[in-house]
Amino acid sequence: MKTLTVSVVTPDGPVLEDDFEMVSCRAEGGELGILPGHIPTVAPLTISVVRLKRSNGSEKLAVSGGFLEVRPEKATILAQSAERPSDIDVSRAEEAKTRAEKRLQAKEENIDFQRAELALKRAMNRLDIAQ
Repeated sequence: MKTLTVSVVTPDGPVLEDDFEMVSCRAEGGELGILPGHIPTVAPLTISVVRLKRSNGSEKLAVSGGFLEVRPEKATILAQSAERPSDIDVSRAEEAKTRAEKRLQAKEENIDFQRAELALKRAMNRLDIAQ
């Protein structure tokens, strides 16, 4: 089976580099499925789960935005953050979700609603992949 090399890099350094048969992720334009030999592509990613598949199993990563660059034999994800399920502190993610929900429910003028919505999406994405 053909594979492509997948690299996931954050500002803190590399998170993963391995060979996979398929990558699926959510770009701003919709869901993408990348197979070996895919045409060169660059796409902005949303806060979502990246699924990496191969014949002996699959892996998931929670990413917080960034970009996907695809070449026929390689896919690179440059993400603001990327975490494996085992790296996620569930109680911290629950607390972040609760804080964001409280901010969004508050009717105060000094609340940055866009920032609170993004915090809520990140926390929910992390919880989704951790469970």
